[in-house]
This record gives sequence, structure tokens and C-alpha cells, in this order.
Amino acid sequence: MQYWLMKSEPDVWSIDQQKKNGSKGSTWDGVRNYQAANNLKKMKKGDLCFFYHSNIGKEIVGIVKVIKTAFIDPADNNEQKFVAVKVKFKEKLKKTVSLEKIKKNKALSHLSLLKQSRLSVMPIDFKSWKIIYKMGKV
Repeated sequence: MQYWLMKSEPDVWSIDQQKKNGSKGSTWDGVRNYQAANNLKKMKKGDLCFFYHSNIGKEIVGIVKVIKTAFIDPADNNEQKFVAVKVKFKEKLKKTVSLEKIKKNKALSHLSLLKQSRLSVMPIDFKSWKIIYKMGKV
């Protein structure tokens, strides 16, 4: 199993909207950055992803699970070279984990979230996953 972080602007797609979609899940589409798209292609069924509200809030708010691996993004009408995955809601964190709190934790200083702040889909190593998860379950 691999671990990921996926960003969404909450006024476009929020954790609450994700939760409402239930077990059928939602297509995670619209990713047009090549590095982020390559990360989508690496995802496997069952992988877990932190759900990060970007721009508004700048915080990890929950977890989604990959239920369908990469397929041609239905929103890519022109070239059909970008992909999407399907994810379903797993849980909301009891306490959101802000970007500010992540920056203050030296054990997380290597994360792509801090080094490539505009990347919308990125891997998270297991050790960092455990630290962030613990921060959110306090």
C-alpha cells in the first residue's frame, strides 16, 4: 500500500461533498500538471490519501481511499493524455492538520507539500503518514 496527499479547493470540491458521495466514490479529475498526473498513474486500489483543503484553510481534513486506478480523465476532451482516479471517503480527521503545524514539525520538513507547494497530488512516506494521522486524531 502507498500513501498520498491530494489537494482540492474546498469551494470546488470539499471533504463533505466527498463524504456525501458515499461508497460509489468520486472521480478525481482535472489534474493537468504532468508530475501530479504521473502520481495518479502510480496509485493502486486500496491506497490511502490525505484530503487537503488548499487555498481556503490550507489543512488536511480527512482521508479517502483509491477504489479505481488511473483511467483517461473524462474532462480531458482534447488530447486524452491526462488521467483520473476514483476515490471514496474513508474518514474525517478529528482535528484538522494545518500547513502551519506541518511546517513546524521538523520530522515533516522533507515533504513535497513544503517543497513543491503547488503540486496537487503527491506521495507521502509511511512514517510521515503516521505522524500526520496522529496529529489529526488527537
